[in-house]
Amino acid sequence: MWKWTNLLLAFLVELVALGIFAWWGSQATDNTALRIVLAVGLPVVAAVIWGLYAAPTAKRGTPVVRTVVKVLVFGLAGAALWSLGHPVLGVVFVVVVAANLLIIHVQKLSPDTPQRNVSE
Repeated sequence: MWKWTNLLLAFLVELVALGIFAWWGSQATDNTALRIVLAVGLPVVAAVIWGLYAAPTAKRGTPVVRTVVKVLVFGLAGAALWSLGHPVLGVVFVVVVAANLLIIHVQKLSPDTPQRNVSE
């Protein structure tokens, strides 16, 4: 259950990062047209890059590229929160993401625990 909880959290922080990009884009300028373009475009660009290089099913990139993309996407999302006037939320977001990614990485390195036979 712990593994699935962490994977769910990973998915949720990915969605939150896209929301942060949309929020930042909607506040980035006074030009209404540019605000709409940024609010829609930034999350789309981030999602495409994520899908190509960082998603679990991504066919492109190496483990190093996957890590760099994750650091950039989550780091920029944290920086966007900071620039929106929410530095504490930005730091909390990045710390939660880092802890989640570390836990997932450690879980991948550890051998699976043996399953107990239900009939025992």
